[in-house]
Amino acid sequence: AHQPVFDCANRCGREGRRFLSASAHLRMMAAAQPFLSGAISKTVNVPNEATPHDIKALYEEGWRLGLKAVAIYRDGCKASQPLSSSNKSSAKKEEEEVATVEASPVTEIRTGPARGPGVRVRLPKKRSGFTQEARVGGHKIFLRTGEYADGTLGEIFIDMHKEGAAFRSVMNCLSMSVSIGLQYGVPLDTYVDQFTFTRFEPQGMVEGHPNVKFATSIVDYLFRVLGIEYLHRYDLAHVPPADAATIQDPTETKNQEPLTLPPPEQGALALASPPTRFLSEGVGNPQNQQLGRMMGDAPLCDSCGHITVRNGTCYKCLNCGNSMGCS
Repeated sequence: AHQPVFDCANRCGREGRRFLSASAHLRMMAAAQPFLSGAISKTVNVPNEATPHDIKALYEEGWRLGLKAVAIYRDGCKASQPLSSSNKSSAKKEEEEVATVEASPVTEIRTGPARGPGVRVRLPKKRSGFTQEARVGGHKIFLRTGEYADGTLGEIFIDMHKEGAAFRSVMNCLSMSVSIGLQYGVPLDTYVDQFTFTRFEPQGMVEGHPNVKFATSIVDYLFRVLGIEYLHRYDLAHVPPADAATIQDPTETKNQEPLTLPPPEQGALALASPPTRFLSEGVGNPQNQQLGRMMGDAPLCDSCGHITVRNGTCYKCLNCGNSMGCS
């Protein structure tokens, strides 16, 4: 009589009768278990008519064979399963449902080149970009970019005029690491948030860029420019572009009408007055609050070491009167 080439884990369709027994699954795993350090990811299939006694016997047999784990699956115990047997009418109905789903329109939203997880998308051989020349603290720097076809950033190159071999190598390594990260899908705003406001020499006045006028380091300047050009991060610009939308500061109160309260009663005035002897001398001083905002990202004075305050796009020292780059 004709025999099939091999038997399956379940019966083949409605007319099938032959299938591999659960013991055959266990013995096959037992043959490979001595050569493996861990458990085997292999499902032991049992028919739908299997009883709890049959399941118990399978676990005992797996223990006797020295298996480290046994994963039993009873046919028909899940709402959906990879392998199932059904009649022709139900199969035809499922095919019609699949065809309906495939024919449904899907709106595709793309913010960059399509990539899978951990997949590098390289730029085309010929790509667009821009070259920005500027000076940071008297040091000339060229920033060159490469873009994908949709205009998103894919690589950067950094060239400087008066830097030594070590600093040149560091800038080259930075540009290569950022470029590879962008091509693997690292968001540009992650780099911008991470590297802006980093502080080291050279730093100072920026010449040649219409929006960035001061940088605390070369890296701060680079990612300010990238954030402005590709992410429209105008909060990083000292001089916002003319077409940038002006956002009103919610904390600004100079144009608001002062709040007028009715005078309190004489008896309640003494209870509402706080003890002034515990207040610090500078608390509530408008001048100290303004200086605190001006010193948020200010560098140290290069003459006396005192903290400086912002003076327009520059910084000045209130201790010795030194002006850093403005005059």
